[in-house]
Amino acid sequence: MNTRDAALRWIAEDPDPATRAELSQVLAAGDDADLAARMAGMLRFGTAGLRGPVRAGPAGMNVAVVRRATAGLAAWLARDGSRGVVVVGRDARHGSAAFADAAAHVLAGAGFTVRALPAPLPTPVLAFAVRELGAVAGVQITASHNPSADNGYKVYLADGAQLAPPADAEIEAAIAAAPPAADVPVRAAVSTVDLVGSYLDRVARLPRGAARTLRVALTAMHGVGGATAVEALRRAGFTDVHLVASQAEPDPDFPTVTFPNPEEPGATDALLALAAAVDADLAIALDPDADRCALGVRDRSRTPTRAHGDPDSRGAWRMLSGDETGVLLGDHLLRCGGHDDPLVATTVVSSSMLRAVAAAHGARYAETLTGFKWIVRAGPGLVYGYEEALGYCVDPDTVRDKDGIAAAVVACDLVATLRAAGLGVPDRLDELATAHGVHRTEGLSLRMEPDARDAVVERLRASPPPGWSAQRPAPDVLVLRRPGERLVIRPSGTEPKLKAYLEVVEPVAGDLPAARAAAQARLDALRAQARELLA
Repeated sequence: MNTRDAALRWIAEDPDPATRAELSQVLAAGDDADLAARMAGMLRFGTAGLRGPVRAGPAGMNVAVVRRATAGLAAWLARDGSRGVVVVGRDARHGSAAFADAAAHVLAGAGFTVRALPAPLPTPVLAFAVRELGAVAGVQITASHNPSADNGYKVYLADGAQLAPPADAEIEAAIAAAPPAADVPVRAAVSTVDLVGSYLDRVARLPRGAARTLRVALTAMHGVGGATAVEALRRAGFTDVHLVASQAEPDPDFPTVTFPNPEEPGATDALLALAAAVDADLAIALDPDADRCALGVRDRSRTPTRAHGDPDSRGAWRMLSGDETGVLLGDHLLRCGGHDDPLVATTVVSSSMLRAVAAAHGARYAETLTGFKWIVRAGPGLVYGYEEALGYCVDPDTVRDKDGIAAAVVACDLVATLRAAGLGVPDRLDELATAHGVHRTEGLSLRMEPDARDAVVERLRASPPPGWSAQRPAPDVLVLRRPGERLVIRPSGTEPKLKAYLEVVEPVAGDLPAARAAAQARLDALRAQARELLA
C-alpha cells in the first residue's frame, strides 16, 4: 500500500473528526514530506510508553493512536481473564484532556473499573494513586519535559513502577493486533477520584528535622506542579515560598523557555533571578509534570558584584548538577536513619559517590541500568534512588518512581537543617568531597546514526584503549574503567545520538581547592580522549 492509500485508510478509521480533517488537508496540499513523516509507522511503545508530536496519523499522538494503544494495553492486562481498577491522569499539554478521555473510555469498554484523576496533576500523584487504590495499572498522559509540540502516554503497573521488559514488547505486540481505532469498543463509565490530599499528607511526613526556617524560590516551568508543590511544602512546615509568577500557571506553549527542562541552558534563569531578588535560601525548579526536580543554591566560590560595586560575600546563585543533588539527598536520608538494613541505588551513568556515602553509613548500595524502571527494582529495603537526569525517588514505599515534589520537600528539610546549624549546601558538598574524594561528572552527546554508533560500541568492547577495562552490563551499554576514571557509552533511546558519561575521582589530601582543580583538569583530559575514542 502506498503512502497516500495508507493515509486514506487511516482517515477512514480515525474516530476524531479534527484529525481526519487535518490529515485530509495534508493530502490535499500535496506535502509529500509531511505526509511521509505522519505515515512512517506507529509510534513505538517502549518502557516509557508512547511519546511523540501531537498530529494526525499513526506517527503522532492523537485520539486514534491512544485508542489503539489502550486497546493493546487492556488486552495485555486481561490476558489471564481478570480485570481490575485502572487509574488515568493527565498533565496540561495540548491534547491531554482528549487523550485521557480516550484512554479511560477504551479501558471502560474493555471491562475495567476506571478511576480518573479530577484535573491536570503531577505524574507522581498518578503513580501514588496506583498503589493507594490497589490498581492493576495506571496511565498518565504526559510528555514530561519534551518540547511543547509533543505529548505522551506513560504506563505504571500494579506495583506502582514503570514498565520493564518484556512487558513493553508484549504490549506493543498487543497494540499491533488491536483493531482500527474506530472499531475499538468504548464506554463512558468513568468516575473521578481525588487522592491529592492523601498524597500531600504522605509527602508532608517526609521531613526528619525540626528546622523550618527557610525561604524558597520555586518555578513550575509552566507545568502542573506549582500548586501541589506549594501545598506540599506548606503542610511540611515550609511556608515562605515565592513562585516565578510568569511560569506559575500551566501553559502548554511554555512561552518563557525554549525547552521546558531544568537541565537546559537558560531554563532556570528566571528562577535564579527571583531567588536573588527575594534573598532565598534555596531555589527549586520542577519540570512540567513535576517528576523531576532541580536545586539552585548560593555558592561562595562565585562572588558576584552588587549594584553599588561591593562583592556579595554570600556568593552567586547556581544550579546544582543532578549528581550533586542526588548524593546530597541520599546522604541526608541516611543520616536521618529510621530504616533497618537500608538500600540506596543509582545508575551506571550517575556519580559513584553514592557508593562511598552508603558505605560510610553502613547501608547497602546497588548500581542499575539507566531508568527508574530498574532503580526501583534494585532490591529489598530500598529507601532511596536517583539518576543524574534530575530524578529522585525519596519515598519508594509510596511512589516507586521519581517524584519532584517529594524530593523538593526533602531538599527543604536538608537545607533548613543545615541553616539551623549555620551551614549551607556548599559546606555539605565540601564535607562529602573531603570524606570521599572529589567526583566530577559530565555528559557528552554526539549525533550519530544507529549503525555507526553500534559500530563504535562494538569496536571499543572488542579492543578497549590501553589501560582501560571494558564491561557490558547490557547489550547496548559499555562501561570503560581505569583507576579513578570511568566512561560509559550508550545510544540514545529517542534520537540518533551516542551518549557518553564521564567521571573522574580525585582523592583529597587536605587541600580541597587543589583537589577540585586537579579533578577538573583530569575531566578536561578525559573529555578530549572520549571525543577521540568515539569519533
